[in-house]
Amino acid sequence: MSDTQSFDILVVGGGMTGSALALGLSQQGWKTALVESASAASIMEDIAPANTVHDFEPRVSAISVASQTLLESLGVWAHVDRHRHCPYQAMTVWDADGTGRIHFEAAELQVRALGTIVENRHLVQALFLGLAQSDAEIFDNTRVTGWWEQGVQRGIRLEDGRKISATLVVAADGGTSRLRQWVGLPTREWDYDQQAIVCTVETSQAHQFTAWQRFSTTGPLAFLPLQSESGSHHFCSIVWSQDTAAARRLMALDDGEFISALEKAIEQQLGDIHAVSKRFAFPLRQRHAKDYVRPGVALVGDAAHTIHPLAGQGANLGYSDVAVLLEELARSRRLGLRPDDQQVLARYQRRRKGDNLAMMVTMEGFKQLFARDELPLRWLRNTGMRWLDRISPLKNRLAAEAMGLNRKG
Repeated sequence: MSDTQSFDILVVGGGMTGSALALGLSQQGWKTALVESASAASIMEDIAPANTVHDFEPRVSAISVASQTLLESLGVWAHVDRHRHCPYQAMTVWDADGTGRIHFEAAELQVRALGTIVENRHLVQALFLGLAQSDAEIFDNTRVTGWWEQGVQRGIRLEDGRKISATLVVAADGGTSRLRQWVGLPTREWDYDQQAIVCTVETSQAHQFTAWQRFSTTGPLAFLPLQSESGSHHFCSIVWSQDTAAARRLMALDDGEFISALEKAIEQQLGDIHAVSKRFAFPLRQRHAKDYVRPGVALVGDAAHTIHPLAGQGANLGYSDVAVLLEELARSRRLGLRPDDQQVLARYQRRRKGDNLAMMVTMEGFKQLFARDELPLRWLRNTGMRWLDRISPLKNRLAAEAMGLNRKG
């Protein structure tokens, strides 16, 4: 076995969250390492243009203004901006079982866009291109097979036998994080008994740079606007959350039958659906780590919390974790503190745990409210949506919160 390689900070998981954190840490001057199971070279390969529904990646994120600001500060947003992405200026949300409807406009908030729909692979590619120009060391195309601690030393083992140690180890390896389990940070979690169906569709009517979301008792359906290199505004990424039994029935349909069901579910808001890509279904489960930190370890992104996709806030919560942890570690560096300083990690947890819990509770409340079919509740939510749509200051405040415009440093 080769000698152990040592770093100030080691990030495990090179997805959208982990790669952003590793890049930011390297830019601050920390001796940083990133471990990612995929090949860095393959991540940085050119992505083919999108001309049909089959060319877009089904996994997309609605990047908020606050998340875009973070990516700009890391110097990678320009790459995203040069490739296909779709800023959206409006959002329309309505209740399938009534007349309640809310419409949000970027112009009312005096911003260019409410957010930007980006394929996840474009974000990761931009971050890895940034990492390639940084001093961070990337251990790619390899798996983490274990965790070890010897006195004050701690680190991981790779599948080829190499050992990596670090003063601070950050788990960014997703909702089923093995590192979180190995270091003994338990979670509270429950299964929604739902699945999210994702795919890309082409519609007869343009999406109008609007995100469309319809709530029903069996789950929300979102049509998120996409834009091809040719400038077509007729592509949308869909996220259709349904009870597990209903999701399985929908996944078993042929394309024509699925399109018919989808047109009915979205009330043909964008006209006929001309084409649909391959569909994928993911089980939905909510998780929240009881603690985000322990001596020498921190959790970020889905490793710390996973949330129902009905508000599209999962990626943005992860980027908020990154922004705050970078702020705290920059502060510790200025003060000459170690990255695993107990007060530094405690401040990170205190600043993020409350916000994440509040968002999770809010989304759970929305899910339960729209899952109920009793007449009084239907009346209440539809009346509430119509009332809120007329109260512009309150409506715009809620939109600003979702965009991250009111996040405190």
